[in-house]
Amino acid sequence: MEKLFRLKANGTNVRTELLAGLTTFMTMAYIIALNPNLLTGFGAEGRDLWNGVFLATCIASAIGTFCMAFLANKPFVMAPGMGLNSFFAVVVTNIAAITGMTYLESFQSAMVIILVEGIVFLVLSVLNVREKIVDAIPLGIRLGIGPAIGFMLMNIGFGSNVGVYSETGGPFYAMRDFFGALTAGFGKAQMGSGHAVMVLSVLTMFVGLFTIVGLEHRKVKGSVLYGMLTASVLYWAGEAIFLHTNPFESLKTASFVPPFADMANTTLFKINFAGFVQIGWFTIITLVITFCVIDMFDTIGTLVGTASRANMLDENGNMPQMRQALISDAVGTVTGALTGTSTVTTFVESASGVAAGGRTGLTALVSGILFLLCIFIAPLAAIITGQQPAHHRETSEQVLRKYRLGHGGPALQLWPLPAHLVQSAWQSACQPAGLVE
Repeated sequence: MEKLFRLKANGTNVRTELLAGLTTFMTMAYIIALNPNLLTGFGAEGRDLWNGVFLATCIASAIGTFCMAFLANKPFVMAPGMGLNSFFAVVVTNIAAITGMTYLESFQSAMVIILVEGIVFLVLSVLNVREKIVDAIPLGIRLGIGPAIGFMLMNIGFGSNVGVYSETGGPFYAMRDFFGALTAGFGKAQMGSGHAVMVLSVLTMFVGLFTIVGLEHRKVKGSVLYGMLTASVLYWAGEAIFLHTNPFESLKTASFVPPFADMANTTLFKINFAGFVQIGWFTIITLVITFCVIDMFDTIGTLVGTASRANMLDENGNMPQMRQALISDAVGTVTGALTGTSTVTTFVESASGVAAGGRTGLTALVSGILFLLCIFIAPLAAIITGQQPAHHRETSEQVLRKYRLGHGGPALQLWPLPAHLVQSAWQSACQPAGLVE
């Protein structure tokens, strides 16, 4: 391990890296179920396609992360990007409407766009062009992307947390429908039977959040992981005691056998070039450029922001092994296209592992192995990640801890750079409109 990952040189050890890898995985494990839900209309397009995208998510995330571990020796983890997957689903739906193809045929046709994007980025990364593009971006903007993502996540956390459905409709969100209700009685009547679930979810949200903040204040490594586990246990107990439901009911009918046959029939190497050309070349070029630009800035912001948090940047604000990291990112996208998922990118949740002490590729290796294991233990992972609730509660902590908006992180690093201040402010304002996880 020492020879492979240079643990001592990076001021870490095996135990810390293992904990960091587990922490990172737990903070982003929601993508395992959420990505196939978004790409298949929550299973509306058939269980076989859902299973194919589920396996593709696990496999592509693992392969991309392994490349990051061994090529770049960085504690960054990859998975299909949030936002990019939603945009991809919209593109697939529009292709089906325009061409008359089925959703599956349109899905396989649109996957060519992701493949082209990945190949373009792979070539640019190998030729070192992509790194030159990164270096050409002013430092203020590079540092501004991270807080911009944080503000977007904070907006998501405040605006669409929980999402409860009931006989009266939905989704009902914590900020809008619970805290924003005119009176407590009005909120209860509006949500109907979902009000009890909302109360438990809000309680879980705050207990988990304050657990993370309290442990972080005491410099406890793995604070995010412990907070998530605390929230999960609290929610399970609340379901059993107050909602009178079995939180483990889904395990009774769960299958632990990976549905590789469904993947082979729907997504594995199912690239529909014939359907792809029906889209129209102008639309194709526009979509490829759009995906490339979004992924480029997403990756830059995550790598630079997280590397800054881990003190991995040099005096010029550049990250060592950036080229290898970008190659790993491109490999993940190509793998995702060939297996059946949207653009794979470096996840901002990697910062939670960095905060837990992760400094080398061993952190990424651990997370990658856990992604592969989820092929077999997905029902168990779904139980834990489903009770956070979702990643939106954790996103508030991301803003506080990952970016250190009030504690010397990238946002404050902008202040010594007056020449780029206006650019960074503009970047922070505009980035959420087009960004990602």
